[in-house]
Amino acid sequence: MATVQKQSSPSGLGWVIGLIVAVTAWRLLIADLLPLTRDEAYYYDWASRLAWGYFDHPPGVALLGLGAQFDPGSVFSARIGALLLGAASLIAVWRLYLAAGLRAGQGLVLALLLAATVFPSLVAGVITTPDTVLALCWPLALHEALRALKGQRRRWLSAGLVTGLGLLGKYTMVVIGPVFLWALLRTDPKALRTRWPYLGGLLALLVLAPHLLWNAHNDWLTLRFQFGHGFSTDTGPLALAATELPAASGPQAYRAEPPAAMDLGERLGSLAGFLGEQLAFWGLVLVPLGIALWRMAWRANRPGARTDPPTSTDHRGESRRSGQPITLPQPGLAPLDPTAVPLLSAAALFPLALFGTIALGSEVEANWAAMYVVGAVPFVALLLRPSARWVWSAAGLNLALVSLYALHAATAFPPLPDVAQRMVRESRGYASLADYAADLSAPVIADRYQFAAMLNFHQPQLHVTQWPNIRRPSEYSRGRIQPLPDLETLQRNGFWLIARKFSPPMIPGFEPQETRTAYGCKDGQFSMLEGATGWWASDCDDPANVWRLYYYAPRAKSSATASIHDTHQVAAPGQ
Repeated sequence: MATVQKQSSPSGLGWVIGLIVAVTAWRLLIADLLPLTRDEAYYYDWASRLAWGYFDHPPGVALLGLGAQFDPGSVFSARIGALLLGAASLIAVWRLYLAAGLRAGQGLVLALLLAATVFPSLVAGVITTPDTVLALCWPLALHEALRALKGQRRRWLSAGLVTGLGLLGKYTMVVIGPVFLWALLRTDPKALRTRWPYLGGLLALLVLAPHLLWNAHNDWLTLRFQFGHGFSTDTGPLALAATELPAASGPQAYRAEPPAAMDLGERLGSLAGFLGEQLAFWGLVLVPLGIALWRMAWRANRPGARTDPPTSTDHRGESRRSGQPITLPQPGLAPLDPTAVPLLSAAALFPLALFGTIALGSEVEANWAAMYVVGAVPFVALLLRPSARWVWSAAGLNLALVSLYALHAATAFPPLPDVAQRMVRESRGYASLADYAADLSAPVIADRYQFAAMLNFHQPQLHVTQWPNIRRPSEYSRGRIQPLPDLETLQRNGFWLIARKFSPPMIPGFEPQETRTAYGCKDGQFSMLEGATGWWASDCDDPANVWRLYYYAPRAKSSATASIHDTHQVAAPGQ
């Protein structure tokens, strides 16, 4: 049996370093070009007050946003944490695939290329999300587990440590537990009679313990929210500080509608949509992948093709009949290390199986299972080795597509269909709206967390929070990252509500006295008109964003006008 070299060749190492540097350089350019997203602004506001937990997620994503505190208002500085973890993720993936048996000239560089240019990797390495933490901890935990499965059983401690850190980033890291168990049963079952896997699990719990204690002291807030969000179920009322303010009522008030029951067709459609989204993560790599799979099927079914059943293998991956290592059923492909096959296959299949099952009865977001790509890439890379040139072209086109989208998000050029305008809608006009709000003398409050976050990012001194019961609650409802307004002050001076609602919400004790409409155009123009003007009253044909600004006065002072509460001259409609 031929021995496999233990280290990649110098030329292979050069390709690896060059690829990591090139992708990181591209991410730096895109991070500077791409406008701020609303969820990013929300997480950056968390970084202003670090804690062991937040309404929506564990604390990991808040740490990534610390750059926003050093250079307020700079999107690039705010994304430094995501960029650093993105580069570290590429290194972790490279080391994982190297440990799995891939070598230079035998699929290693191709696997790293695929891992770096699938859409989840391109996004997680630029935009700050909880998935950015997961993108590092998932391959790193797999690497440590693989070392443990190869005989270094003490490495279950480091696997547990990284798993705990991943859980502090995003709860979906928990899926790696059954992945580890499956790999142990298939590869090293005797390790289950040692202390190391259990100590690793205990270490993961110890790392997560401060967050669990935080949850216990905060009405199990994050766990309840994520459980309800993930399984589309009601987890009961939440104890939030914002209840000290009078909740909005009437037709504009927030109501958490229970999800409608799915019939069989809807369940199958939901599953098909989920699987289609997972395939779409590969982008244009699907073209050479589809051709390779077709060729494999054709070769397997052509006359004279070998039809012998596969031989059984022992836990080391050796044929009991021939003693030869396992190879993929494709001529000319280098074998993966047999120890890595159960681990990587489980890392690919378990997330798909879990969230595919959930999709049969609940709405599932595409990114929840995105970590499956890390486990799938080595198999795909080996399959595509004969088509390496096409893979490089497809990966380059993936980069080009994301670059084009980033250019569109920043400049609104080239024009794209409305379905692809999300980034434009998420960014246009918020900086100008924040500048306008900064000159209003009455307190400014938002109807939803996204608006509050964007205003706070561009004008931190505003301390915008969220009024209760107009939209779903958020971290602002706790009154920690931004203080809740003093009710007595509001009853004296009134306040401005920035909302998407095109009629003013009913707020007990207050009455809307004035309405203004703000427009953020795709070309960057911003305008403010007096009154409840329509969508098309702006200076641009198709505004990206339209906001209502409602001034609320205390009912006892309903005869007062709002004009004394700001210094702006507002243009009349049509002027």
